[in-house]
Amino acid sequence: MFAHCMGGNCSTVVLVCVLVAVCAGAPQQNPQDVQILRFDSNVEPDGYSFAYETSDGTSRQEEGKLDNPQSENAALTVTGQYAYVAPDGKHYTVTFTAGPNGFQPKTSLGQ
Repeated sequence: MFAHCMGGNCSTVVLVCVLVAVCAGAPQQNPQDVQILRFDSNVEPDGYSFAYETSDGTSRQEEGKLDNPQSENAALTVTGQYAYVAPDGKHYTVTFTAGPNGFQPKTSLGQ
């Protein structure tokens, strides 16, 4: 199987394969340093809320509320939205509700 490596070329072949794998796995773009511009968080016995915004245009706001907390039918309802800038430069916003009826997103495209 590895008879072709007998002449000492096996090390060169392995080195080239490793270099190709490393180069192929390297990020194709320089990642930009993203800073957190704002972060808020609040946790209460009957729910929670949080929001953040970053320097790359990403943001998220979410609120969870416990419905019927004292009953056996208690359920968490979550509402919120998140926004981001796609690689093509378009701004997307997703507004959602999640609860007994599942996750229900609505997407809008900005400029």
